[in-house]
Amino acid sequence: MDIRLVGIVGAGQMGNGIAHVFALAGYKVLLNDISEASLTNAITVIGRNLDRQVSRGKISADEKQAAMDRIATTLNLGDLGQTDLVIEAATERESVKQAIFDELLPHLKPETILTSNTSSISITRLASRTDRPEKFMGFHFMNPVPVMQLVELIRGIATDQQTYDALHAVVEKLGKTAASAEDFPAFIVNRILIPMINEAVYTLYEGVGNVRSIDEALKLGANHPMGPLELADFIGLDTCLAIMNVLYDGLADTKYRPCPLLTKYVEAGWLGRKSQRGFYDYRGETPVPTR
Repeated sequence: MDIRLVGIVGAGQMGNGIAHVFALAGYKVLLNDISEASLTNAITVIGRNLDRQVSRGKISADEKQAAMDRIATTLNLGDLGQTDLVIEAATERESVKQAIFDELLPHLKPETILTSNTSSISITRLASRTDRPEKFMGFHFMNPVPVMQLVELIRGIATDQQTYDALHAVVEKLGKTAASAEDFPAFIVNRILIPMINEAVYTLYEGVGNVRSIDEALKLGANHPMGPLELADFIGLDTCLAIMNVLYDGLADTKYRPCPLLTKYVEAGWLGRKSQRGFYDYRGETPVPTR
């Protein structure tokens, strides 16, 4: 499978990061979103992040410009029909992802590989509703994409070996490392990481520690680069809650019950960095714990 043109659905934090690494690796990229403002912002962010790499000597100014020249944008999802590989990087809601695939399918070439950047949703179920379950895979990048080295490759029950091999080769060309995961709720990274964050929220909820003490304890006591509550704010509390609900519903084990305090923060719209408030308040010069 000769992959040259890559379509990315969703120009948010994950989508623009994925576009960044593909363009830098030499692929042509067509970035789609429903919002012109999101597309404009994505190009600005990609340019800024590439400039940072130039300033650190990781890439040259010419490489930066070549990468930018490889990225085009479109508001029309159907324009992605001629791509060789589609990466869906929309919101972590199955209904949204399903609607995107339903709209996209009539426009696709027969050989186009379909993938989802989902962090938890069943690949087999998403694939079964398309016309190409054998050419459908989970392609889960870590955030921030230009920095993080891992990509989870998740095969659905129908995914064929040729599709897996093609995507494994893509990961190598991106200069990243692939980890193969079976198609069970939240795969590998989030199956371990998000329950740890949920347990940190329970620790806060039960008064065992406050926000600052919990984060300092894990940073200094377990050598984590970020505390679990700080990390939750970075990921997005709505995303953390969505993944916990997928684990709870999919595995039917009470150990995956989302903490009521996590639910309460999401109900309040305190989603972390992206909404300026979560376990920390980001509206001032330095983040301040909210509990």
